[in-house]
Amino acid sequence: MSELCIQTAEVFAPLLAPARYKGAHGGRASGKSQFFAGLLVEDCLREPIDAVCIREIQKSLKFSAKKLIESKIAEMNAGYYFEVQEGQIKCRPAGGGEGVIIFQGMQDHTADSIKSLDGFKRAWLEEAQTISQRSLELLRPTIRAPGSEIWASWNPRFETDPIDQLFRGATKPKGAICVEANFTDNPWLPQEMVDEMEYDRARDPDKYQHIWLGGYERHSNARVFSNWKVEEFERPAGTIHRLGADWGFSVDPTVLVRCDIEGNRLYIDYEAYMVGCEITNLPELFMTVPDSEKWPITADSARPETISHMRNNGFPKIMPAVKGPKSLEEGVEFLKSFEIIVHPRCKHTIDELTLYRYKVDPMDESKVLPILEDKDNHVIDALRYACEGARRAAKARPKLQLNTIPTTGARFS
Repeated sequence: MSELCIQTAEVFAPLLAPARYKGAHGGRASGKSQFFAGLLVEDCLREPIDAVCIREIQKSLKFSAKKLIESKIAEMNAGYYFEVQEGQIKCRPAGGGEGVIIFQGMQDHTADSIKSLDGFKRAWLEEAQTISQRSLELLRPTIRAPGSEIWASWNPRFETDPIDQLFRGATKPKGAICVEANFTDNPWLPQEMVDEMEYDRARDPDKYQHIWLGGYERHSNARVFSNWKVEEFERPAGTIHRLGADWGFSVDPTVLVRCDIEGNRLYIDYEAYMVGCEITNLPELFMTVPDSEKWPITADSARPETISHMRNNGFPKIMPAVKGPKSLEEGVEFLKSFEIIVHPRCKHTIDELTLYRYKVDPMDESKVLPILEDKDNHVIDALRYACEGARRAAKARPKLQLNTIPTTGARFS
């Protein structure tokens, strides 16, 4: 096997040394996942090891680290040593032996089933901010082979999250190495990420600190939405999709979101999001949401010329939202009445559901005011528009009233 030359951002250099625990936390676009995927391929080429890539919940491989690892294998021109299978990746290092990389969700494990990972030498916790204390307690004593390592990469949420307590708490595991990595540490930062980062930095300091610099969430008691979770799903054939659009002004983001309502659940499965999108590029952006040209779209009525442009360019069913007194507040309350399920590919939806806030008293931040902040709401607005028809229909639906009729005679049965 020829010698590999692997480029590594300087911030991750401490993680190249052997250590029982390795962690990388920080904001978006820092390259944390890219680093660990490359390191895993490198370790598998060095010796025949078994490795597991773990999320708290994993219903399919589509959103696991598998595709990223495959891209690293190709990037290193190491395909000869790997066999990519449907549910796993086998490796046969030049020195002999065989190893495997598998992908699992911790919620699928019990105290007995976790024993299947006994002997594995690498465990990489992806999206580790969602890993539960139960999962850590099951996993840590299981990955115990000589020379084994447990890795974690995450975007912090709360100081109390189990992964933060493990790597950044008062009592850290012996020999743990943990680095903070942000977009500023990524020498290969894509221009698309630069544009989004600059937008948030200029207009939303709280979002910039949390999403891009990996800061903990602030004012969690002022959060508007707590009725949601992230979960992989596929909507069945025959689903009635609801689409909503919010237009970007100047360098603001333009958003299209797709959702549907089933009972008391609101599913959000696709989004399109672009900062500074020119009107001529809007049709192309909207087409990234499957079949968006076939479904009615309810859009922000503040831009009738944009709606007209879209009607003339492949989206004949787009229509303006009907705004009125309290439409914002009523729309938000309608969304809060559901259990919201968000697909993991809808990253900006997740951001806004996390960060959308009521205002707090500037002289007493413990007091939450009944006023919605006008930020972190581009996807939220699009979602309100998507659900507008359903909300108005529910509001107009007559309520059943039961009248008690007094009787003086016999009972009938």
